[in-house]
Amino acid sequence: MPIKSKAQRRKFAELLVKGEISPEVYERWNRGAGYKELPERVTPKARSKGKKKSTAGPKAKRKAPSRATSKTKTRSTSTRKTSKRSTRTR
Repeated sequence: MPIKSKAQRRKFAELLVKGEISPEVYERWNRGAGYKELPERVTPKARSKGKKKSTAGPKAKRKAPSRATSKTKTRSTSTRKTSKRSTRTR
């Protein structure tokens, strides 16, 4: 894999001077980059911020397919009882 930036080239040269990599490895990576003008740093690709909502309007939701073998449960139609709120005098 070739060197992609000037910063990577400097880092590999530093590792070569320290003796952490061999001259053959440095030459192989440096040769892969060629004589092109490299950028100072490689910038990562911009990540998407998420899905944008369309302004076309709401889409109809699909209904789940009904199962022929399952038993359907009926909900009781009881009304919810709420407590009476006290009225404030102003």
